[in-house]
Amino acid sequence: MPHTRRALMDAVAARLGWRRAHTTTAEIDDVLAEQTATAHRQAIDTARLTLRPHDSALVMQPGFLDIRGRVLADVGHLETALDGARRHGMPDNLIRRLEAAVDHGHEMTVLLADTVRATADAHTAGH
Repeated sequence: MPHTRRALMDAVAARLGWRRAHTTTAEIDDVLAEQTATAHRQAIDTARLTLRPHDSALVMQPGFLDIRGRVLADVGHLETALDGARRHGMPDNLIRRLEAAVDHGHEMTVLLADTVRATADAHTAGH
């Protein structure tokens, strides 16, 4: 399918709240590359705000809490996907990768919670 037609179909599907599965690794690689490019563009926009001088570590705290909340929600989604993969006898390699993603997600939520606590500690210490 031509790239423009696929892009149009994806745009319509997204507008309707649908998502489509990709059947080739080339399609998946295209999606992953676009996700990465979008994330980098958004990071540049966010970096402008982050790099400005802060008078307190508390300025960063709400953003860290938001990030942790999103990661926690995504980990919940991954756990559900993992349960489904196990229940439906999906390949072991897929299950192992989902298990690793879930474990990593839980580690991230713990690290982000510690980071949020560190903002309060830094504020108490006068930073």
